[in-house]
Amino acid sequence: MFSLRRIYQNLITPEQSGKKIGLFRGLCAIFGGLVVAYLGMTFITSIIPDKVENAIMIPLLFNTLAWACMALWISVSHTKMQALLRVLVPSIVFSYLIYISY
Repeated sequence: MFSLRRIYQNLITPEQSGKKIGLFRGLCAIFGGLVVAYLGMTFITSIIPDKVENAIMIPLLFNTLAWACMALWISVSHTKMQALLRVLVPSIVFSYLIYISY
């Protein structure tokens, strides 16, 4: 049975080899980068004072660049906990900004 202490120790332990990304960081980078990029695109769409049809062009161009940058930023983290925090913190911030902008 896993206790919270063992899970936390597993998350904060740095990878043995810096040459391998690992499955956890890879999945966090791919899906976390996608979630953060789409939340950023939604936020930018909500703050542009134009029709949605016209305002969608800039965020669509922004989305691929943001996804690539976020995925790279998440994948170079030293620990699994750092990768998880790099997904959760921007997601929570963008979600809150979207909530208060509507």
